[in-house]
Amino acid sequence: MARKTRLGTADAPRQATPAPHWKKLRQGDRVRVLFAPGFEAGGLVDAVTADHSAVWIDFDGGRGRALLHCSDGVDIVLQEDAVTHGD
Repeated sequence: MARKTRLGTADAPRQATPAPHWKKLRQGDRVRVLFAPGFEAGGLVDAVTADHSAVWIDFDGGRGRALLHCSDGVDIVLQEDAVTHGD
């Protein structure tokens, strides 16, 4: 059953511009996906859109593949950057 919603009461839309470091991501890069504090997963970049706003990640350990958009509230950092940032 559909939820009743009121027009004009939706939360403000999330930012749809990728962070500057997302523009460095390339197919085959090893990355860490930071979902929330304490929740992260490793994987490989499978594909990146031309504007770098969406990235396909193939997660380690056979945990599947996911399309992540810059407005999803996650961060994607290169594996070597994750070490230097203390993540």
